[in-house]
Amino acid sequence: MDRKPLRLAILEGERVLTAAGIPSARAEAEMLAAHLLGVERTKLMMFPLVDQSVVDSLERLVQQRATRVPLQHLTGAAALGRVTLAVGPGVFVPRPETEQLLEWGLNRLRGLRNPVVVDLCAGAGGLALALAHERPDAEVLAVDNDPTALSWARDNAERRRLAGDVPVHVLEGDVTDPGLLAERERGVDLLVCNPPYVPEGTPVPPEVGDHDPPAAVFAGRDGLRVLRHVVAHAARLLSPGGGIAVEHDDTHGGSVPALLAARSELTDAEAHNDLAGRPRFATARRDPAGDPTRSG
Repeated sequence: MDRKPLRLAILEGERVLTAAGIPSARAEAEMLAAHLLGVERTKLMMFPLVDQSVVDSLERLVQQRATRVPLQHLTGAAALGRVTLAVGPGVFVPRPETEQLLEWGLNRLRGLRNPVVVDLCAGAGGLALALAHERPDAEVLAVDNDPTALSWARDNAERRRLAGDVPVHVLEGDVTDPGLLAERERGVDLLVCNPPYVPEGTPVPPEVGDHDPPAAVFAGRDGLRVLRHVVAHAARLLSPGGGIAVEHDDTHGGSVPALLAARSELTDAEAHNDLAGRPRFATARRDPAGDPTRSG
């Protein structure tokens, strides 16, 4: 069978994706090719020639991506930290920006033995599973209220368990429930959350607007509807000295740290920018000397 240069197929994919407005067209064409060949992107040079069937399959994937189907839906996977998650239609796809929140959480756990970690609005379970991978001594709970997200999270948790990671407990729960995880009050060392936070009516890319579940993206007129509940849970669930890290919209650089600072139980509220310099997440810790009976 006549074999074809993979380089030319990737160049054609780059051309199509560039015309479709995909910013990282070359990288995505290479990632799609690597997915088809079952290798890491860095190993593509080992395949100078491929069968025509590979070229045809790459062309089909590129055409789908050009219609703004998320890359992760086409490959079936998304990475967070050193963990790769299965993702697809019906569940929020983790973003690279969340890596910094993950790093903050891991630093916060440094020096703690057998910490308890809670991931609220867990979606496919990315933060929970990435933290569990790095801290096999931790007890990690992933909480969501969406049946589809819970199904993805449970499947991912089972895959990671079979790979040798500490089991993650995937729980159904709603952050609007004031008694959520009542049995864990003042017993959580780290609470992380990447909640829905985009204000209603905000323009979003087609990959988000057409493919991410709206309930995992939008959160009321100001985007803070869910975040307010998350902050209230942090004030109730965190152990003395425990930390919270919560992702937010880039318009929330002042409002989310202010929500954290308004709780008398919390201290050291801090804003954090992403690598592009945009406000991305906020952190705080439970004041060891705070009065748990007071509210903000």
